[in-house]
Amino acid sequence: MSGPAAGTADAATRTDVVCLGESMVTFLPSQPGRLADVPSFGRGIGGAESNVACALAAAGHRAAWVGRVGADGFGDHLVETIASYGVDTSAVRRDPARPTGIYFRTATDRGTDTHEVAYYRAGSAASAMSPSNVPYEELFAGRVLHLSGITAALSADCLALLRDLTAARPGRPLVSFDVNHRPRLWRDGEADASVLLELARRADLVFVGEDEAEEAWGIVGAEAIRAALPEPAVVVVKRGSAGATVFASGLRPGPRSFAAGGAGDAAGAGSVGAGGAGGADTVTLVPALRVDVVAAVGAGDAFAAGFLSATLRGLPVRERARHGHLMAAAVLTVPGDLTDPPARDHADRLAALDDEAWGRLRLGPGWTAADRAPEEVRTP
Repeated sequence: MSGPAAGTADAATRTDVVCLGESMVTFLPSQPGRLADVPSFGRGIGGAESNVACALAAAGHRAAWVGRVGADGFGDHLVETIASYGVDTSAVRRDPARPTGIYFRTATDRGTDTHEVAYYRAGSAASAMSPSNVPYEELFAGRVLHLSGITAALSADCLALLRDLTAARPGRPLVSFDVNHRPRLWRDGEADASVLLELARRADLVFVGEDEAEEAWGIVGAEAIRAALPEPAVVVVKRGSAGATVFASGLRPGPRSFAAGGAGDAAGAGSVGAGGAGGADTVTLVPALRVDVVAAVGAGDAFAAGFLSATLRGLPVRERARHGHLMAAAVLTVPGDLTDPPARDHADRLAALDDEAWGRLRLGPGWTAADRAPEEVRTP
């Protein structure tokens, strides 16, 4: 069953988080340099929403990924690889007429002028997603539906789908939305900034980078970002090396932090997302970790996964953001977009450190496998 009339899940949902979006096969360079000069590439996978699903499943949660891939070998590779992390891929649809998207990138940091990305995703299977061909009963089967602004940029049909999924209706799960502003993906003449602001304001939990808010909306500073997003119950402003600022209204840590209902569902009253920003915010500033970065890709998706994981567990706001930083540090210290997160007890020990000990941490490659006391998880 597809479309707005689809049935919704009951309170005993079988999935914690459902992630919708495009995943692609990514080709990683064998050495630094221009794409024109790199002699060979290794194959991996990439996709903001599937990255979140994989990280959550690896952390022990019930996660599902919903998307469309081509009826081709790259589609096989994506579905098999994502499933290997423990993600439910049963709702993925195959498109016999459109290919699976792929892309190539250089080894340099995405934020530098020398970074190159070559996308081959125009007309991809995922770009054909629409309200008429995705399984709403699967999308609404979880406690959380995680979306990102990347999907809205893929096509007019994808944008229509996100608008429909973020519309308030009874039974809608809590909607988590990562702004993920990617101006190069938007079609000529489309107002990407206003669309992303619209979608973010319809969500319950929003992740947005301070830099992308300035680029997209001309808004500077965490407080101004919150003022532009008054409706979501929780707004997480990612501030790079400065850490994250979390604005939360009506947030009650504990097992009921994520009720089955979300915006538009009276059964979820009092849970995150049920009341928007109707009450006074609590504002929590959480410093980032010092990390010996191997590759600065995938960190934003990992942060979202860590924050969602801790929220699902009912941890306090500070620990939610710290788990986001820890999950991001796990990805930053490996070459690709995905890696196994630290063991839960290991991450919990680090997240519970006092502010002084947290500030002393420095994490390098291999830290997630360390089974040592928190004060020993440092590089020189």
